[in-house]
Amino acid sequence: MDYSAKEIMVLSAARQIKNKDIVFCGTGLSMLAAVAAKHIYAPGCMVFFESGAIDSRLEKLPLAVSDSRVMYGASSFCSLVESFSFMQNKKTGANVVGIIGAAQIDPYGNLNSTMIGDYGHARARFAGSGGACDVASFVNTNLIFMKLEKRKFVEKLDYLTSPGWMEGGESRAKAGIVARGPSFVITDMGIMGFEKRSKKMFLKKYYPGVNPEEVQKKVSFSIDISRAVQLPKPSADELKILREKTDPERLIL
Repeated sequence: MDYSAKEIMVLSAARQIKNKDIVFCGTGLSMLAAVAAKHIYAPGCMVFFESGAIDSRLEKLPLAVSDSRVMYGASSFCSLVESFSFMQNKKTGANVVGIIGAAQIDPYGNLNSTMIGDYGHARARFAGSGGACDVASFVNTNLIFMKLEKRKFVEKLDYLTSPGWMEGGESRAKAGIVARGPSFVITDMGIMGFEKRSKKMFLKKYYPGVNPEEVQKKVSFSIDISRAVQLPKPSADELKILREKTDPERLIL
C-alpha cells in the first residue's frame, strides 16, 4: 500500500467532520484528525481543546493539548470550566464532534480508559477519563479511535469510564444522558457503526486489502459484517496535504 494504517484512520475520521462543526479533540491521532479536517475537508470547522484554546489557527501541529501551539491565533483562551461548558454549545446549536480513544470498548460503544482487572487488584492502571466521560456524555457526534484487538473489543468492560449506548436500545436516554451516543469507531482495519435500534456495533466499511472476516477475528464478540462495503483508497491530494501540511515533521504519523 502507498499509505499506512494510521494515515487511513486519520483521514477516515477527518472526513466525518463538516464545515461549521465544533471539534473537541485530545492528543495523538485525535489531534491529527481534527487538524487534517481543517486542512482538507472542513476549513470552516472550529477546533477547541480542554486546555482552553478555542478556534486556533493550527498552522503547526501541536504535540498535546498543553502545547503552546494550540494557542496560536486562537479566537479566545478560557478556563477548563468554560472550555467544558463550550462543549455543550447550547446557545448556537452547532454540531459538536468529540474524538476520543480508550483501552477497551464493548458492543455498545462504552469505553474503559481507567484500568484492567478487578478494581482492587488491577493488572494495569491508566490515566482515566480526563475529558473523555464529558465528551461521551455531552457531545452529539463521537468518533472513537481503537486498534482492532480482541483484548480491546470485549464483551464486558473491566471498568466503565465513558458511557456509549449503555445496554443498547433506549437505555442511554433512560439514564438521563440527552446527547446522542457514539457515532463511529475508527479502527486500523475499518469503520464500525451502531445499529439504529439495538445500538449494537456492526462493521460499516472496511479498508482496501482487508477482508471483513478478518475484522471479526479481531473482535471478541459477534458483529454483523454482512452489510460492510469497501472504503475507497485515500487520494494522492489527501495524502499530500496530510503528510506535507498537516504533519510534515511526522510528529504523529
